[in-house]
Amino acid sequence: MTNPNPVLEFGADGTMTYCNDAGRRLAAALGADSAAAIVPPDARAIILECLATGESRMNLQNTTQRSTISWSFIPVVGRKVVHCYGSDITERLNLEAQLRHSVKMEAVGQLAAGVAHDFNNILTIIQGHAELLIHTPDLATKSENSLRQISTAAERASLLISQLLMFSRKQVMQQRIVNFNDVVQHISPMLHGLVGEHVVFEFNAAPNLPCLSIDVGMIEQVLVNLVINARDAMRTGGRLVLTTSLQTLEPVSSVLNPEARPGRFLSLSVADTGCGMDLNTLSHMFEPFFTTKEPGKGTGLGLATVYGIIKQHQGWVVVDSQLDKGSTFTIFLPIVEKTSETAHETPKNRTVKAQSAMSLGDETILVVEDEPALRELVVNILELCGYRIYQARTGVEAVKVWDKHKEEIDLLLTDMVMPEGMSGRQLAERLQGEDPSLKVIYTSGYSPGMAGKDIALLEGFNFLAKPYPPSRLAHVVRDCLDGKREPKAQP
Repeated sequence: MTNPNPVLEFGADGTMTYCNDAGRRLAAALGADSAAAIVPPDARAIILECLATGESRMNLQNTTQRSTISWSFIPVVGRKVVHCYGSDITERLNLEAQLRHSVKMEAVGQLAAGVAHDFNNILTIIQGHAELLIHTPDLATKSENSLRQISTAAERASLLISQLLMFSRKQVMQQRIVNFNDVVQHISPMLHGLVGEHVVFEFNAAPNLPCLSIDVGMIEQVLVNLVINARDAMRTGGRLVLTTSLQTLEPVSSVLNPEARPGRFLSLSVADTGCGMDLNTLSHMFEPFFTTKEPGKGTGLGLATVYGIIKQHQGWVVVDSQLDKGSTFTIFLPIVEKTSETAHETPKNRTVKAQSAMSLGDETILVVEDEPALRELVVNILELCGYRIYQARTGVEAVKVWDKHKEEIDLLLTDMVMPEGMSGRQLAERLQGEDPSLKVIYTSGYSPGMAGKDIALLEGFNFLAKPYPPSRLAHVVRDCLDGKREPKAQP
């Protein structure tokens, strides 16, 4: 039976006296003249040591041209030779590294999500009180300027938190069925502007691609972040090429890359001719706050955001990079195999500007929030708008309030995650079971993905992401009470 792995024999002077076919094939594949050239460079010293001591040397690794071979040297003292057995462990090492990376990223993501949730509560309180004070009558100009600085700083902090949530895959998604080429084509002029005239920009779109169900805003953020990353790698100019294609992956793909899976996927590659990355940078590039830029030149959240968004879309990212030759980031996204819906046109402007005036009303609202300072702020804002308020710390407390005042309550404003075993969704289902006409607004410091996909949680209607200014809260409440709805997001 032929051994599929290299088998070599060395004499007492370190000269190779035998090599099987597998050894010769491996040497040729690695561009070596003979198998003796791919064993560890100190092989002669190892052979002399084995013969002198009679002890074997096992699992000695030698890396050649991105392949890692494990060698074991076993002395046959009576014949004064050493048998050498090799095994290509490149794939195993890659899989182990990817598994460690996946576990590490998951742990960092959980940490980021927890920190982001708490910070969003704090930022909502800071931003809310600052906005309320700004509208105080006869406020001194100096005080107003300071309050606006506080409010602006809170907004900037919320953007960083939003990126952390994207990394940890706990950001709200508003998926719609779209033609991906249209999405890229729409944003291409802005991307071209980002890289500047010193970089040649190309977009190669494969025709007749299947549709995707994506959050367009999030995917545009991915494109922007990848292009900025490429631009920063080409300080003196170069070439940036975006290419879409349809890929059919076989089961072997998931063996070579644990994040991949068989099936049909749309891929987008972003290839630059920049400085490239070394192995150390490649092993850390998706981690939050990791950056090779100078202090103050970047937050280290750009690629972390890309990683999180693509994972949240059930896709993955493959990176190929070599120093001084450039990098190629390829994202894979699942396609919509069958749909009766046509792709939505990409809106030319999805920015919704918050109105400055507070929306007023006289209905009765049940506010459920376990953070005391935040609950007090929300109650104060809504009372200033003219609403009657009942409040509760948990879902269990809210049920007791409901039992006493159900005939009066028009709307439930509830946090998604609360103590004592009842979530915002469970609370809403219970109360709406008694009164189907009850309006509900969910609010949270991160995505309510754990609540299930059967709820249409929409940014701007019945889901209010923290942090939010008082005017935003007032308008969302008013719109919900008035029955104004946006088109439902696709599950």
